[in-house]
Amino acid sequence: MTTRDVIFPPDRHALYELHRYSPAIRSNGFLFVSGQVGSRKDGSAEPDLAAQVRLAFANLNAILAEAGSSFDDVVDTTIFMVDPDSKFETIWEVAAEFWGEAPYPTVTALGVTWLSGFDFEIKVIARLPQ
Repeated sequence: MTTRDVIFPPDRHALYELHRYSPAIRSNGFLFVSGQVGSRKDGSAEPDLAAQVRLAFANLNAILAEAGSSFDDVVDTTIFMVDPDSKFETIWEVAAEFWGEAPYPTVTALGVTWLSGFDFEIKVIARLPQ
């Protein structure tokens, strides 16, 4: 088996070990980033929705930076949200702070019933700079 090229952010939170997953895997010029939530260092959820979304993006950006990348290199995005009817507008307003200028990455947004105590999760694939 090939050894996975795992990327850990410098200040990783407890969820990676607790739930046994890697934050990101570098493979063939791409970075596959696991879903990031608004987790504090101890793994607990940030209770305020806008702050939780900002923290999820901060966690995502830390992983991208550790791989020598940024959100500008993201080509595909999947967003998960609990109760999108009541939370989508807030989430999308905050996401715009991080989204950058057009052309935008692709995005798939899904309403889900459970995110282990979180309301928002973002998963991306980024093309790594040469």
